[in-house]
Amino acid sequence: MERTYKTQMEAARKGIITPEMKKVAAKEYRTEEEIRQWVSEGKVAICANKNHKCIEPEGVGSMLRTKINVNLGISRDCKDYDVEMQKVQAAIDLGADAIMDLSSHGNTIPFRRKLTSECPAMIGTVPVYDSVIHYQRDLATLSAKDLIDVVRLHAEDGVDFVTLHCGITRHTIDQIKKHKRKMNIVSRGGSLIFAWMCMTGNENPFYEYYDEILDICREYDVTISLGDACRPGCIADAGDVCQIEELVRLGELTKRAWERDVQVMVEGPGHMPMDQIEANMKIQQSICMGAPFYVLGPLVTDIAPGYDHITSAIGGAIAAASGAAFLCYVTPAEHLALPNLGDVKQGIIASKIAAHAADIAKGIPHATDIDNKMGDARRVLDWDAQWECAIDPETAKAIRDSRSPEHDDTCSMCGKFCAVRSMNKALAGEYIDIL
Repeated sequence: MERTYKTQMEAARKGIITPEMKKVAAKEYRTEEEIRQWVSEGKVAICANKNHKCIEPEGVGSMLRTKINVNLGISRDCKDYDVEMQKVQAAIDLGADAIMDLSSHGNTIPFRRKLTSECPAMIGTVPVYDSVIHYQRDLATLSAKDLIDVVRLHAEDGVDFVTLHCGITRHTIDQIKKHKRKMNIVSRGGSLIFAWMCMTGNENPFYEYYDEILDICREYDVTISLGDACRPGCIADAGDVCQIEELVRLGELTKRAWERDVQVMVEGPGHMPMDQIEANMKIQQSICMGAPFYVLGPLVTDIAPGYDHITSAIGGAIAAASGAAFLCYVTPAEHLALPNLGDVKQGIIASKIAAHAADIAKGIPHATDIDNKMGDARRVLDWDAQWECAIDPETAKAIRDSRSPEHDDTCSMCGKFCAVRSMNKALAGEYIDIL
């Protein structure tokens, strides 16, 4: 049956419950009417380009299960697309909800189209990265039309959401120079737009021609992920005037997108001390009227290269518990290198732990079911049942197998001193042998 609506938001506002809304409702233990209402209000985004035929739709919103995004893609120094596809498969196997292709080298079109033709997860891109590659011209030689045409190309290829750094303007150039941030702009896309404005003397095309971009996104039902070009790149820059003023502009752009029935997510920090995270989430919810918040971390300290999946998970758990809807994973390679397959796995696991911990804290329906099953399995020392509950059963099983205990009903940490074993025997009226 032919669609009578352009976007999920338009359908929701017309009272139509789409097939995608039905699937999201079933996954989230919510009613179809709840999902329709939240999509109509912009509080939930269902990122599902009409050309992405194999997608398994997910809802992104603070009242739903916290979603996880995985960044990958080739660079000039690491240009093997087969390796990237291995990462894609690993991400899907580990339960990632979205894949962002951030390739910055080579012919990106076949890889992007392979993703949207084969991958069931949401697919995101940052079109400004692809502009220089697509045209094979330096940034300063590209026109505003060139940059917007790449947005259209990605939409036609089936990309579900695009990160566009619409919130910085020529005013931001003076602001960055005046306020002397410690880390300036660390957003790769944001820095490219900043550089383009500096070199051409023109306004940010994603801001100046925002209405044309909305036309594209409405045509293909592409969600705009409003990029935070001025996100803090170190804890010293957190919550400064550059970050907050851009957030105010993103709130205005959110409203304009909703007026055209275009779905929006708003991107957030970045690096941020723990005590500022909850307030930052609440400010975003207020300024952006409840639009789903998509955060990179936040990383709660700057001094842990090699372990930033941990600093990110700490901040991500606090952020999601405070209202963030979507966590962009961070790997141990953050700030150091393109992540390899092992880094990707560690980043996903850390983000999934953060997301799940937040879902428990928020009272997401059935979030604790798997924890309760784990508790039951541990009480009776059923190791196979524990593997079924574990986020990463392979690693858990490998650790136990590598240090096998003398007795199967214990582990090599406690042996017969095991509290669970002793309690089971005591409650059953059995003799408790220790030595």
